[in-house]
Amino acid sequence: MQETLPRHIAIIMDGNGRWAGRHGLPRVEGHKQGTRSARAIVEESRRLGIQHLTLYAFSRENWSRPRDEVDFLFNLLGEFLNGELPTLMRQDIRLNILGETGELPLATRKILQMACNRTRSNQSMQLNLALNYSGRLEIQRACRLMQEKGLDACQMDPREFGQYLYTAGQPDPDLVIRTSGEYRISNFLLYQSAYSEFYFTETLWPDFDSGELHKALEDYRRRNRRFGGVEPV
Repeated sequence: MQETLPRHIAIIMDGNGRWAGRHGLPRVEGHKQGTRSARAIVEESRRLGIQHLTLYAFSRENWSRPRDEVDFLFNLLGEFLNGELPTLMRQDIRLNILGETGELPLATRKILQMACNRTRSNQSMQLNLALNYSGRLEIQRACRLMQEKGLDACQMDPREFGQYLYTAGQPDPDLVIRTSGEYRISNFLLYQSAYSEFYFTETLWPDFDSGELHKALEDYRRRNRRFGGVEPV
């Protein structure tokens, strides 16, 4: 049984569209409510002492959604970051981005750069937003970076390999949470989640609040993490 909190929690935030449909609302209303859930989970994680929190906000596959929905998502992200920046500063939270930001809209890139720069020295918690992210492409990118340095990825120690990932310098996620009743990882943190504990819930992301987070943490505490061994570590 785990006696401590996970150092790193990663969340696949899923179910905004279905939440909106169940309430007879446009999909965009589900995304709006989803940002409220994100705000609540960031604040509760910080209060609990979680050191790293990663939120899967936008995958590379999400570009296939209708253009107006994609545009809305990035506008909503900008509003969210502008609105939350004072809170991030007050709560000493550092923002970090995982993914290929060069392909994001210019206005979004500017807001991300500003928020990351402003929070760079914050230390209480690191908040990772996975944007335009692909776990497979992250691994390919790491291999390419090593090749450019004349290194052989096949001969690399796993810990050294990790220094070429977006999450360099951070612990692997101890707990990965997926909402909405889907049982897959959707190309998320493929390398880093090798020994993560997974928690799946039927709760849609807009309904995922601090109480739901505590349910996940209580389930995590009951796990025995063996990391391939026999006795719990």
